Amino acid sequence: MSSFLTLSFWISFLTATVRVATPLILATLGETFSERSGVLNLGIEGIMMFGAFVGFITVYLTGNLWLGVLLATLSGLLFGLLMAFLVVTLGVSQHVAGLGITTFSTGLAYYFYRAIVGSPTVPPTIESFGTLAIPGLSKIPIIGPILFNQTIITYFALIAVPIAGYVLFKTNFGLSVRSVSENPEAADAVGIDVYRIRYTSLMIAGALMGLSGAFFTLAEFNMFLYDIVGGRGWVSIALAIFANWIPARVLWGALLFGGIDAIGLRLQGISLNIPFQIFLMLPYVITIIVLILTARNASYPSALLKPYRRE
Repeated sequence: MSSFLTLSFWISFLTATVRVATPLILATLGETFSERSGVLNLGIEGIMMFGAFVGFITVYLTGNLWLGVLLATLSGLLFGLLMAFLVVTLGVSQHVAGLGITTFSTGLAYYFYRAIVGSPTVPPTIESFGTLAIPGLSKIPIIGPILFNQTIITYFALIAVPIAGYVLFKTNFGLSVRSVSENPEAADAVGIDVYRIRYTSLMIAGALMGLSGAFFTLAEFNMFLYDIVGGRGWVSIALAIFANWIPARVLWGALLFGGIDAIGLRLQGISLNIPFQIFLMLPYVITIIVLILTARNASYPSALLKPYRRE
């Protein structure tokens, strides 16, 4: 227990918190774009899983990490396009379309992994992204190793938060996205193409989800494992509600979950005579509690889940 009192423990803990929060930041930002346009994307878990697979298998076959990042992001974008076709063009139930995409993309990832890699006793590994210390900044006491000694995908996730906030609240495109999610009829009446805005938003969302999944295989781990995403797609949906669809609050929600996950992993190494399963489920229990406390007061977009048809 004395390890809790050391500065090195807390620096290590906070560094792990930022790392664990990375895929949640990216995925929740993606879900924020989706729901801000009026579409609940329940395909997020499967899109992340497929992104993790595509990123891994690309690097496994080519050895090129950046190509893995690119193709994983592109795979997410394509699933976002599929989601848009189903719910925007065809008007399919958003719940059904999203769950269908999750089931389809997850099964597709497992099938192709088995077809390409087989069923080895020991999963194959790749050379993943290492930490990238930013010269000068990484030497700052305490803050340096926490924020400036992370992987390149983590840096992108942190930068993506203010970019997403600027796009949604400071640009004409962001105004159109928010208008479409509140009153698509009025938006259409003033010349905003509702279909185009929703298609674009879902493609942005899918790309971020695909990149989020790639983080697991290209930065967090160096292999593809079944259920590697571990329900974090569903957590991201809860975090979007908790954040009230505001990117800055997405960051804090992701760090909260990441911190609970990181502290749970460290508590497992201390002899507390508590079953380790308690620590594994702790982040999800806390997420449910937070969602219960905040969901009632969330300002849901008025047109969320409602298909739009021009008269």
